[in-house]
Amino acid sequence: MPKKLVSLQELLLDEMKDLYDAEHRITKALPKLAKKATSPELADAFTTHLKQTEGHIKRLEKAFSLLGEKAKRKTCKAMKGLMEEGEEVLKEPMENHVKDAALIASAQRVEHYEMAGYGCVRTFASLLGHSDVADLLQQTLDEEGETDHLLTRIAESTINPAAA
Repeated sequence: MPKKLVSLQELLLDEMKDLYDAEHRITKALPKLAKKATSPELADAFTTHLKQTEGHIKRLEKAFSLLGEKAKRKTCKAMKGLMEEGEEVLKEPMENHVKDAALIASAQRVEHYEMAGYGCVRTFASLLGHSDVADLLQQTLDEEGETDHLLTRIAESTINPAAA
């Protein structure tokens, strides 16, 4: 039986472990997305986000350290499910622009999950007086939002109209 969380501090750490696992899973998925993308701009966006994600992992490790904890992973069941759905998209036969549109949709589901998670842990850290940790988490939240906006711009300007 899992340990009962009794404080916001414990919840913060538990959620950070979940995000730490999610980020590791994403580093395995992004190269596959970049390889399957037929749009060079989309492939570049996935490659760029891979580098950012590696930075997110380092930032989480620093946040754990600032809290006096060792970075640990807790299986992120939600990300695991999102990745499984993404794998299905990679395998389905589709026209190129439709495939790119599906890749963007899949990636944006991941981004939105991450933004929700980072927003929560940032708020927890801030409430607990861990402003240094909150600042690190906010940096990652900002990058996730930028990636989401970039994917929307790519989708709306080229991919989705071409797929239509």
